[in-house]
Amino acid sequence: MTDIRSGLFVAREAELGEIASVTAAAARGRGGAMLVLGDAGIGKSTLIGEVASRLDGWQVLRAGGVEFESELPYSALHQLCAPVLDHRAGLPVPQRGALDAVFGLQAGPTPTPMLVGLAVLGLLSAVGRRRPVFCAVDDVQWIDAGSRQVLAFVAARVAVERVAMVFAARDAVSVSELGRLLALTLTGLSDSEALTLLRYQAPFGHEAPIVQRILAEAAGNPLALVEFARDAGPFGLPGDAGHRVEHRFVSRFLRLPAPTRSVLALAAAEPTGDLVLLRRAMAIQGLDAVDLTAAEDSGLLVTGTRVHFRHPLARSAVYLSTGAGARRQAHAALAAGTDVDVDPDRRAWHQANAITGPDEETAAELERSAGRAQRRGGFAAVAAFLERAARLTPDRSRQARRLLAAARARLGSGAPSAARELVDEAERLQPEAVDRRAARLLRATIDYHVARTIPATIALIEAADGVGPDEVRETYLEAFASLMFSVDEPGRLRRLALHIGERVPQRQPPRPVDLLLQALVEQNLRPVDEAMPLMRRTVDAFRDQARTPDADPWWMERACVLSVDLGDSDAMEEIADRQVELARAQGAYAILPHALRFQATARTIVGRFADAQVCIIEARAVDEAAGTSNLVGSDLMLAAWSGDVDRFREIREKLRGWVGVNFTALHYAEGVLCNGSGDHGAALDALLLVRDQHRRGAYAASVFHHEMVEAAAYVGRPEEANESADWIGDVARVNPNAWTTGAHLLANALLDPGLGAQDHYRAAISRFAGSRMRVHYARARLLYGQWLRRVGRRAEARVELRAAHELLSTIGARGFAGRAARELDAIGEPTLADDVDPLAGLTARELLVARKVASGAGTKEVAALLFVSPRTIDAHLRNLYRKLGITSRRQLRELLR
Repeated sequence: MTDIRSGLFVAREAELGEIASVTAAAARGRGGAMLVLGDAGIGKSTLIGEVASRLDGWQVLRAGGVEFESELPYSALHQLCAPVLDHRAGLPVPQRGALDAVFGLQAGPTPTPMLVGLAVLGLLSAVGRRRPVFCAVDDVQWIDAGSRQVLAFVAARVAVERVAMVFAARDAVSVSELGRLLALTLTGLSDSEALTLLRYQAPFGHEAPIVQRILAEAAGNPLALVEFARDAGPFGLPGDAGHRVEHRFVSRFLRLPAPTRSVLALAAAEPTGDLVLLRRAMAIQGLDAVDLTAAEDSGLLVTGTRVHFRHPLARSAVYLSTGAGARRQAHAALAAGTDVDVDPDRRAWHQANAITGPDEETAAELERSAGRAQRRGGFAAVAAFLERAARLTPDRSRQARRLLAAARARLGSGAPSAARELVDEAERLQPEAVDRRAARLLRATIDYHVARTIPATIALIEAADGVGPDEVRETYLEAFASLMFSVDEPGRLRRLALHIGERVPQRQPPRPVDLLLQALVEQNLRPVDEAMPLMRRTVDAFRDQARTPDADPWWMERACVLSVDLGDSDAMEEIADRQVELARAQGAYAILPHALRFQATARTIVGRFADAQVCIIEARAVDEAAGTSNLVGSDLMLAAWSGDVDRFREIREKLRGWVGVNFTALHYAEGVLCNGSGDHGAALDALLLVRDQHRRGAYAASVFHHEMVEAAAYVGRPEEANESADWIGDVARVNPNAWTTGAHLLANALLDPGLGAQDHYRAAISRFAGSRMRVHYARARLLYGQWLRRVGRRAEARVELRAAHELLSTIGARGFAGRAARELDAIGEPTLADDVDPLAGLTARELLVARKVASGAGTKEVAALLFVSPRTIDAHLRNLYRKLGITSRRQLRELLR
């Protein structure tokens, strides 16, 4: 380790080499990150400091966590980025706004951690274009949750940047967000290394027995060696040498004069290292520059442009060994010295730590700080402010209310266990009836978010009873979404609809979300022709709302489902596209992957398979960035319509793990896959499962009936085919359009045993031809061609089948295209082998980049979509250009035209 006086590094050369390999690669544009693990005092900070000292011409950025300020919003991120914030000027507006918001530079919409992460990545990338960047983050286990999440996001995305990041923590468990990083674990020094370090730390020497005792007690811990050598006298170690190293710092602190201890207490209570604030607080306490010098001379404190302790353990030792009264005095002085206009939140935090009993004024200020933290996107900070506010609240009812608000914030930050404990605490205060009901609902909500099982959903519904209708409408919508595909018990969804119809009065005037709840109730209680007027009204309301600039994207996918049931492809695509636009613009990354997947489903339904694949790839990128997983319904749908049997089976295996819940989408998609290949018997078997679930109270989308008619008609099961045909007819009568009437005409053609089928086929083809439903148009021509072949009209069949094959192949519906090819072969008209897809060799990311760039998107725009830096997109472009044998964006656009 390092001799403080000479700077000589006496150990850890192998470890230095491992970190140096990361920095060397970063200097060449291949950035990376490493996690250094080890016990307190093992030398993590010294090692990283030595690495930084050897980096000539680099921008070195530092941050560190502090145990007792682990939840102040983005405090560690501010430490790291403050020296280079000027570089944010060149970032895209949303990213620049996110940094301005979280650092309090200007008001703005609440940014998500993902957007903040993308902004920090852009910031470091901008700095890296001028010189390499080394980020050293110490005591990661103590930095605030928001900073840790953002830094983990950035660390996973610096592979093509001139950025090296090294994190130090005591163990991997406490920093799970960084668990995928290359880890370097530090152990104790060998006896020879420890003896060498000890000789440099105690150049005048100790008696051999004392040296041996120091070596034995330190057990290879470098900080222990240094501290024991410092404190050892001619007769050995003072006190019990077996105490922890922190106690050595405590002992040294307690031997200092009172004014010096006061300076150190102030520095320990204000971990940002603001020297100006420290001097202000010192003046308030009657301390001066002489006292600050004495604190430096103690060997515990180092001053420069900012103040820091020689070791993080020294800070915690000083803070915790300062008496409670002295700590409160320190926080009071720091609160008084903090400019309320510049940093009201830190002032409120210090003020809260300066008082002992209830204080409503301080509690109210902390509640206002929570509001500001929420606008910055720091849910953990919101909870921390609200919890502290509750502790200081004199009124028990208001205290319970603040605890419940803190619990909601804890749930939002991904800490359901902590949220449940706060609910328990609030309930022990015996709150008023309205808060008791809110607590019950919140507890059920926590359980629902943890488990998302049928019992948890039922408990959520029961907890909603008694709460005001305006407060629970979205709770019931959550329940509907959860139970929509339930096969847990016959009729459960219908009973939920009855329950809501009885308990929730209609709101006047209704919002789109109110209409949605009413429409779902009617859809599950009334015949289709009676439910459709309200479904139509709901879809139109969401469509109108979607066109406004500040529309709420939540629940739009449910309106899209209604538009599918109405057979309104225009509304379906418009609402789906707008939901994605709004989620991106508002940074609503919690729903963006859901929105992208429904957009993929909508595009699959109309036959835009390539666009659907791009949506799914982008949704996966969002999931990866957020560290979340998502359902694979849209992947299943695309695989079925594409005739991709292997992919379909892979996804089906994933769905087998869902206990107690089954997706009718699985059986519907299997019906599509089998109809596509011509195995109508297997298609009917799968679709009958959907029908049976529908009769038991589960949900069946209207597209199910389209597949049912074809499968049942081809295997000679007219009773099943007629039932679905009647359903399609009801929809077409109430809501006539190209999709619904085309589907009805096609159903009539399939069920007509005579020559009258021809008129129905031609009318269906004509209706689909005037719509955006390309795949349904192509299928109609396929079915008509098959009918013509069966009745012996081979020349006419050849025309229809050839047209169907070409369009289905172009769309990517390989199963249906293969069926058309077999029909052509049967009449002596073989098809040519399909051309090799030039994009087949691209990775999913490269394919997404290719399609986005070909559509005219710029590098920064694509980088924002994928939550990576522009340099990463440039790297993807270089790779895909090489694979495709092209050199420019113009050639890429021509290839994908």
